[in-house]
Amino acid sequence: MGRSETDGLGVLYKVWGIGDDRYDFRYFTGPQRQNATKGKYFQGVPNDKLEADEITRKVTISNFYDFASNFGNCRHEGGVEFRSGKKPEILLELILKHFSNQGDIILDSFLGSGTTVAVAQKMNRRYIGIEMGEQCHTHCIPRLKAVIDGEQTGVSQKQNWVGGGGFKFYELSPTLIIKDKHGNPVINDKYNAQMLVAAIAKLNGYFYSPDNDVFWKQGKSQEDSYIFVTTTYLTSAMLDGISQELQEHERLLICASAFDSGLGMRYENINIRKIPQSVLDKCEYGVDDYNLNIIDPPELDEEEWEDFEDA
Repeated sequence: MGRSETDGLGVLYKVWGIGDDRYDFRYFTGPQRQNATKGKYFQGVPNDKLEADEITRKVTISNFYDFASNFGNCRHEGGVEFRSGKKPEILLELILKHFSNQGDIILDSFLGSGTTVAVAQKMNRRYIGIEMGEQCHTHCIPRLKAVIDGEQTGVSQKQNWVGGGGFKFYELSPTLIIKDKHGNPVINDKYNAQMLVAAIAKLNGYFYSPDNDVFWKQGKSQEDSYIFVTTTYLTSAMLDGISQELQEHERLLICASAFDSGLGMRYENINIRKIPQSVLDKCEYGVDDYNLNIIDPPELDEEEWEDFEDA
């Protein structure tokens, strides 16, 4: 049981028999607030300092920033608490001030409690924040909403922040292709029909935009180029029916789970691909690096190389 439950809050304790200064005691305080677990400790001047022939005073270097107190008092900044994992907004303000300009894009791939993007919003920077933990929903989103509403913690007053702006929030979809018990690639059953069409359309370079009147116009890449995704068996009769509606200047990509043999060559303006092969062609499995596939790297002449090496 903590002493605060017996003695109350804000108690000053004098403890004898400890210390390395001219006094044989130390002062401690108990917690000041409910739910707090720590107090303060007061120490005198150590004996070796008192007995020294010469007393020196150290001063900080000119470009030293002391944020110790800010780290100790930033728990409630932004209206979200992230104990032992939060940075004060004043630190991020300093970093963004020296290493970015207004309108620049700030990337924080480990968003935590959202301090970086909160300060970026207040300093008129654009930003991308990435977070896999649950605090994305419990901390980051509520904090950014509070910033946009004009919350006044952290550097808000220093930056004359009154609110405004906005942000977009995206979640990664589950894995589209999984392996069945036989090791064959299949579509993840977490995808409903609409999600499947949208995913396959995007992977094949189409915008998901279903037509209200024509069922097979589910996505579009160019003015007259469409995509149709179906998990049903594509028969020649179905294909012939679609072909009759397809205009001569229009082209169609059909992604189907299975279809009659020979259908792929039936019409010049209709291309048929099998699901999930149309997706697998866009994916890599068993890759242990993220090297960019740069086929034609830019070439620099001798003067450009000299400028590059001097930079």
